[in-house]
Amino acid sequence: MAKIASLHPETPRRKDTTDDGALTRLQQLVADDMAEVNATILERMHSPVALIPQLAGHLIASGGKRLRPMLTLAAARMCGYEGLRHTRLAACVEFIHTATLLHDDVVDESSLRRGRESANAVWGNKASVLVGDFLFSRAFELMVEDGSLKVLKVLSRASAIIAEGEVLQLSTTNDLATSEEDYLKVIGAKTAALFEAATRIGAIVAERPSEEEKALLAFGRNLGIAFQLVDDALDYSAREATLGKRIGDDFREGKITLPVILAYRRGGDDDRRFWSRTMEDLDQRDDDLARAMELMSRHRAFEDTIARARHYGAMARDALALFPGSPLKLALAEIVDFCIDRAW
Repeated sequence: MAKIASLHPETPRRKDTTDDGALTRLQQLVADDMAEVNATILERMHSPVALIPQLAGHLIASGGKRLRPMLTLAAARMCGYEGLRHTRLAACVEFIHTATLLHDDVVDESSLRRGRESANAVWGNKASVLVGDFLFSRAFELMVEDGSLKVLKVLSRASAIIAEGEVLQLSTTNDLATSEEDYLKVIGAKTAALFEAATRIGAIVAERPSEEEKALLAFGRNLGIAFQLVDDALDYSAREATLGKRIGDDFREGKITLPVILAYRRGGDDDRRFWSRTMEDLDQRDDDLARAMELMSRHRAFEDTIARARHYGAMARDALALFPGSPLKLALAEIVDFCIDRAW
């Protein structure tokens, strides 16, 4: 059975309530349900085509936090749900996430994922794309078996929005005219859509009122935006062991993320010529990443990206106010800080 891995032990944390302890507390609260999720994942990864479980298992067992399915489990239990439908839907959420990771690594030509060789680096792009398709198919099987048209609508729509977000990101790559609004549309689609669906279906399976469903939708969406803002900042500030991929991959690919947008807008003519050469023309030299990081530091691009993440994190916590106090509610509030304070 795949295990839930903690974050890298060398990752710096600022305080206990937002360190690995927050993740551990959430894991403990949903441990029994997560065992069911992992069993479903292993069952549905099975295939007579040996490469499918090998390649999918390489990624699924590589130390992911299982954050998205844990959000589904916690949201459902916080809403008072006592059945088991949420465990299979949480597995569905994880399959969607894993499929997108396989496809993303092919698109981005990534060689590392969570600190290990990416699946496409080991088995090639064709196998990664096809196994990603297989996992999407497994996810839709689980949706159909659940029998709820509303759940099917929410999760299938999220899958479509994620794909739209990835295509939209392609259209903004190497384009320094990309606005902060455009960037937020990208991350709202490619990342926040699945967070939003993961938490929203917790209220749906519990048959809670629309107000609670909307509150969990808002919680997931704002958490997802905050999560991606921090990820994009970490690409220019984290250690490789912490990030699980090479530092500066976004820079090398010419991805226009918020740290780049802020540094470009705030720089002078020389700075803008630098960004144009490196991000639009992809004419990059050995010391260019270090200069990019220096410009971001000088113009407070990193700090302001994290400040925006904190803003969305605050909105995520506010969305939980509708729910009565409980260990699960506290754990979900703490996981917001955990996601943001990875940057430190």
